[in-house]
Amino acid sequence: MNNGIDTRYTQDRELSWLRFNERVLAEAKDESVPLMERLKFAAIFASNLDEFFMVRVGSLHDMSLVKEPHIDSRTGKTPQEQLQDIFRAVVPLYKQRDRILEELETRCRACNICRLRYEELDSRAKKQAAVWFENELRPILSPQIVDLHHPFPHLPNKGLSIVMNLQADGKELLGILQIPSSLPLFLRLEERGVHYILTEDILLEFTDQIFGQFVITDQAVICVTRNADISPEDEAYDVDMDFRQHMRKIMKKRTRLAPVRLEVQGGKDGKLVEILCSSLSLDSEQVFHMKYPIHLSYLFTLGDMLPKESAAALCDPPYTPVYSPFLNRNEKIIPQIERKDVLLFYPYESMDPFLRMISEAASDPDVLSIKITIYRLTARARLAEYLCAAAENGKQVTVLMELRAHFDEQNNILWAERLEEAGCTLLYGFEGIKAHSKVCLIIRRERGRVRYITQIGTGNYNEKTAKQYTDLCLMTANQEIGEDAALLFQNMATANLNGEYAHLLVSPFALKEKVIACIDGEIAKGAKGYIFLKLNSLTDRKLIDKLSEASRAGVEVVMNIRGICCLLPGIEGLTEHIRVFSIVGRYLEHSRIYCFGRGESAKLYISSADFMTRNTERRVEVPCPMLDQESRARLLHIIDELQRDNVKARIMRPDGTWHRIKDAEVSVSCQESFQQEMLRAETEAKSSDGAGKPVKGLAERLYRIFRRKS
Repeated sequence: MNNGIDTRYTQDRELSWLRFNERVLAEAKDESVPLMERLKFAAIFASNLDEFFMVRVGSLHDMSLVKEPHIDSRTGKTPQEQLQDIFRAVVPLYKQRDRILEELETRCRACNICRLRYEELDSRAKKQAAVWFENELRPILSPQIVDLHHPFPHLPNKGLSIVMNLQADGKELLGILQIPSSLPLFLRLEERGVHYILTEDILLEFTDQIFGQFVITDQAVICVTRNADISPEDEAYDVDMDFRQHMRKIMKKRTRLAPVRLEVQGGKDGKLVEILCSSLSLDSEQVFHMKYPIHLSYLFTLGDMLPKESAAALCDPPYTPVYSPFLNRNEKIIPQIERKDVLLFYPYESMDPFLRMISEAASDPDVLSIKITIYRLTARARLAEYLCAAAENGKQVTVLMELRAHFDEQNNILWAERLEEAGCTLLYGFEGIKAHSKVCLIIRRERGRVRYITQIGTGNYNEKTAKQYTDLCLMTANQEIGEDAALLFQNMATANLNGEYAHLLVSPFALKEKVIACIDGEIAKGAKGYIFLKLNSLTDRKLIDKLSEASRAGVEVVMNIRGICCLLPGIEGLTEHIRVFSIVGRYLEHSRIYCFGRGESAKLYISSADFMTRNTERRVEVPCPMLDQESRARLLHIIDELQRDNVKARIMRPDGTWHRIKDAEVSVSCQESFQQEMLRAETEAKSSDGAGKPVKGLAERLYRIFRRKS
C-alpha cells in the first residue's frame, strides 16, 4: 500500500511507456532486422521520446505546479516524484541510443553509407561544403549574442541551435546560432555510395566565420523540448470565436510553452549548460547529453537513396496491401456489403474497398446522406475529396471533425475548411470530450425504405498509416448496427453523449460499465472464464482492479498490449492468471479487440478505445460487436495467430520488464504470417478465371481455415 492506494499489482504509467520505447530501441539492435529498418527504429525511438516529453512530461510538469497535490492512482506518487523517476530512467536510454547508433554507423560504413564529420572530408568534399555554406546556409542565418543589450532569445520547440562560449576583450559572452527548420537536414556529397554530412556539422565548422570578431572556446549543438500538452477546452475563448481560429491560437502558443528538456551534443565543459539551465529555468536533471546527433529524422531518408540492389539487401522486402480476397474488384462495393459483412485487415489488405464504397456513395442516386467522424487525415486524402464530391452532388454530408488530434491540428483545420466550402456540414466535437471514434454511415433509400451501410474501424481514415498500422475495418449492412450508428450521429449532433444503444458500446457513459459487465460474466464462470484483450494501453484503475478480480476468480486473462500496461501480471493471489505480451515489429500494432468467452458464444468486439481513463471517460469511442459468423471466425483466427508469435512478441514479467519467449520449437511471426496469408490469397485470386474476381469459394475456404485454427 502507498498513500492508501494498493500498488501491489500496478506500476507507473510513464515508466511502463519508457519500457515500451526501450523495446522499440531494441529493434534497432536486432540482427534479424535489415540494416535500414534498424536505422528507422532508432529514429522512431527518438521521435517517440520527443512526443513523450512534450505531452506526458509536460502534463506532469503542469500538475506539479498545482497547489493541491495530485496522487497517482497506480503508484501513490506525486507528479514531482514521478518526474524524478522519469529523469532517472531516461539517462540509460540515451546511453543505449548512443551505443546502438555507433554500431549502426559502423555497419553502414561497411556498406558505403557514411555520415561524415567535417574533418573526414577530402579537399573536394570540403570545397562542396564551403560552397553550400556560402550559397545556401549563410544568407538565411541569424547569429545572436547574449549580453545586457541582447536578451536570451526564444528557442523554438525541437529546433536545433548551436551555442558558443565567446571571448573578446577579456569578456565572455554566449553566442547562439539557431538552425532554421527550412534548411535541409544534410548535404549529400558528390562521391560514390551514400556519403553525407549533417547541416549542423557544417555550421559547427564555420561558426568562427560567422562570429569572426570573437574567439570561440567551446560550442555544442542543443535542442529544447517544450511542454506541448495544451488542452483547448482549458483555454479561455469567446463563445462567438470560430473554433478553428481558437485552435490556430493554441498551436502558436504551443511553441512558447515552458521548457521540459534540454538535449546537448558536444561541449567541453559545463559552463554552457549552466548558462542555458539558468536562462531556460531548467534543473540539471532535465539535461541529457549525447555523442550522436540529436535529430535522427534524416535516418528515414537514407534507404530512398540506395540503388535497387542495395535496397533489396538492406531494407524490408516491399509489400503492397492486397485487394481483399473476400471482395470482387469488378463489382461495386455496396451491393457486396449488402450481401455479407466484410472485415478488412490493414495493412495486409488495402483500404481501397472502403474508399471505393465512399466514392460509389458520392454518385449513387439512392444515397441520401453520408455521416462520418474524422480524427486524422493525410495531407492528400482521397476520402476527403470523395466527401466533397458527395456534397457537391447534393448528398447531405455531415463530418464530425476532431480538431484536437495531437500534432495533426493544422492538417485537420485545412481539411475542415475545404469540406465546408464543398457544402459539407462540419461539427467540431464537444467541450472537454474528444471524438476519437471511427464511424461512417451511408443512408440509402431502396424501394421506399431507408437502409444503412455502416463502417466501424479501429484506426483513423488515414491512407498513409493504413499501410503502416495494423487496424480492422468492418463494413456491414446489418440494420441494427446501422440504427445504432444513426442514433449515435443524431446524439453527437445535439451534444447528447448519454445515449442508449442496442449493440454499440459508446463512451464516455456506457463503455466502461458494459465492459465491466462482460468481465463479470466471465468471473461468474470461474476457471472456465476467458478474456482476451488487444490494446495499445491499459491505465484505467477501475478496469485494472476488475481484471485482477477476474484473475482471483480463476479466469484466464490474456492481454496483447503494445505500449503502456499499468497492471503487473503473474503476482500470486492477485494477477497470477493474467498473461501480458507485446508485439513490436515492422508494422505498428494499433487495432483493439475485446473477447469475452470462448468459441461461438464469445462476445467479440473491435474498438477504437484503449483501456485508458481518457478513452473510457473523456472521449467518444465506439466498440462494435462482431455478429457475422465469417467475420467472427476471421477475428478469432487473428487472436489465435497473435498468441502464437514467438519472434517479435515479448512477455511481461511481474516486475514490469519484457523478455523474449524461449525454447520455441517453431518460429512464428504473426505479422509475417498475416502478410503471407494475403499474398497467397492474392496469387490464387489472380490465377482464377477473370482478373480481379475472387477464386470461387475462396472466402468460404478461408472461413473454414479460420474456424479450424480458432
